[in-house]
Order: sequence, then structure tokens, then C-alpha cells
Amino acid sequence: MLDVQSVITGDAAVMPGAEVVEAVRALSARELPSLVNRIDVDGYYPEDLMRAFGRLGAYAHHLPGKSPSVDLMTSINAMAAAGEHCLSTSFCMWCQDALGWYIYASDNQHLRTGIGPQIATGAALGGTALSNPMKSLFGIEPMRLKGRRVAGGYVVKGLLPYVSNLGADHYFGGIFEVDEDGGASRNVMAVIPCAAEGVGLADNAKFTALDGTRTFAVQMRDVMVPDAWVLADPVDDFIKRIRAGFILLQAGMAFGLIRDCLRLIEQCKGPLGHVNKYLDVQPEPIAEGLAAMEAEVARLAATPFESDRDYWRAVIEARLAAGDASVAAAHAAMLHCGARGYVAGAAAQRRLREAYFVAIVTPATKQLRKMLADMAH
Repeated sequence: MLDVQSVITGDAAVMPGAEVVEAVRALSARELPSLVNRIDVDGYYPEDLMRAFGRLGAYAHHLPGKSPSVDLMTSINAMAAAGEHCLSTSFCMWCQDALGWYIYASDNQHLRTGIGPQIATGAALGGTALSNPMKSLFGIEPMRLKGRRVAGGYVVKGLLPYVSNLGADHYFGGIFEVDEDGGASRNVMAVIPCAAEGVGLADNAKFTALDGTRTFAVQMRDVMVPDAWVLADPVDDFIKRIRAGFILLQAGMAFGLIRDCLRLIEQCKGPLGHVNKYLDVQPEPIAEGLAAMEAEVARLAATPFESDRDYWRAVIEARLAAGDASVAAAHAAMLHCGARGYVAGAAAQRRLREAYFVAIVTPATKQLRKMLADMAH
């Protein structure tokens, strides 16, 4: 069991954002270096560490009504602090942050006062099953979950191929389609316990990276979803409310990974600097780009519920930049490290594999470009 007392300086619920980030950084630096290859190679899920981050306050500062201010940057920077060592861990933190974001951005007092505080502190863990809905809502694929109205709620069935940060006692936020009279349909969003009757988790895939994220195929066979667990019905206005925060929080993964790529490049300056200086990409432009990206995300994160079209376009562009910059930084680190970064267990080759995840996790680079193209018409 992790001993987090040495890095807790006060009540996690009221610790200032900067203290939370530093506490997460200290715990990550102490625990993750010895775990990261186990996470990467063996698919180990660092559950104790995930819960410890919650006790430090890493998942609470961005939650409307829970935090004195909707402080996305503390959550983003805490995620980045862990991501300096391991993208799998920072991605799981994003999943946790997103689930809390859904709950506290909703009007559902049952969830906000019930499971919500447990999600905020890491006492309960969970994920975000919005990969398929985010694609469906933008015309890329059909909605995979179907629901029908019954007394007291909905009965839902369907299969989601990839949902992360799950376990037998975890939760996830999902969207299902409900047919209406006249051939129309609407979408409903709810929180669903993995322990609910009819929910099955299957570990069907081994990934190039990010295997330590408890990513499962979720099969729902006539699962009863009571009204008390519904976040929004219909979901349209709620999606517009949560979409910017959902996307901006992902920046933490990119920030942490890029910082570590810069560290790897700096490590090579002594032994390889005499030849690395001929490479097209040097660390200074990467660092400058990271600083500019951090500043832009901070600007956008200050007003996550803004509905202006230009603001939404800027959020999409910032997320696109994060994916592109992650891949570029990891590619540069691989070239600077050379053969020493190409051996099994080396950080550079792991970072390159991880970087592609930032570019393909929903919303992926291709979806973001489609969204921008759709807005241009």
C-alpha cells in the first residue's frame, strides 16, 4: 500500500492547486519510475497510485460546484506531472477527471452528492465511454448502445469496443440512443456501474502501448439504467456544455509526454551532442512550442462553458496541436537518442509508441480535422 502521508500537506479537498500538482509530482517521481516498464510490458494497472492521486486532490479542482472555482489547469497539470513518467497513468487520470466532469456538470443531485465525491477523491474509479458517441455525434459512426424506456428508467443493450479505466467496482459515463414515435430518436447520457447486472467486461486486445489502462470491451445485455443515474435526457445541450472541458483536459497527457521527450533529448547532449546538432529538430523549438501550447490551453480552460463558435474552434485547434506536437517531440527524442533509445525497455521507443495514442484517442487527429472542415462550410 502506498504511503502518501509524506506528500500530503493538508486536506486534499482544500489544498491549493499548485500544492496538489507538486504533491502529485513528488509521488509520481517516487513510484512511477519503478513501475513504468511493468505498466508498459505487462499491462499492470496502478490502481493504488490512482487512488492515492485522488486523495491528494488531483481529480477535484475542475469540478463545478465541488471546487471553489472550475480550475481545469490544476487537473491538467497534475495529469502532466504523472505523464512525465507514464502516459498510461496520465490517461487513466484523464478518464477519472472526465467522469467527474460529467457528474458535476450535470443537474443530477443524486450523482453529485452520492458517487460524485467518491470519484473526486479516488475512492471510486471510472472511465468515459464517449469514444463512440463523440464519433457518432459528428457523423463518423453509428451509436452502438440502444435503450428503450421502461418504468423508472431505461433498458440498454449494445457493445462498446474500448472503454478505459474500468474494473469490477468502477463506473463509466455512456450515451445510448432511444427510438421515439414517428421514427425519430434521441440520445440519453447516464453513469453506469460496471457491477450492474448485464454488464460484461472483456479484455480482447493487446495494444502497442497503453496496455496498463484497464481498457475493456463493454457488453451490455438489457442493463437497467434507473432515472437516478441519468445525466442528461436528451443529451444535446449537455454535450455542448461538457465538450470543451472533455477535450481540454486531454492536454495534460501531451504536456507531460513532451516534457519527458525534452528531458531525453537533453540527456543525449553530452554523449551525442556533437552529431545530434545536425538533426533538423532541436529541443529549443519544441520547448517554445510547448510553452505556447500551455499558455493557449490555460486561456481556453479559464472559460470551459463558453458557447461562442470561435472559442469552440480554438479548443479543437488546441487539441489538434497537442496530438501533432506529441508525435513530433517523441519522434525527435527517438532520433536524438539513436540506438540507445531503440532497445527494449528504453524510454524513447516507449514514448514514441505512447505519443501516437495522443494523436489517435478520441477525438483523433482525423476527427479533429473533419470537425474543423465541417465548421468551415
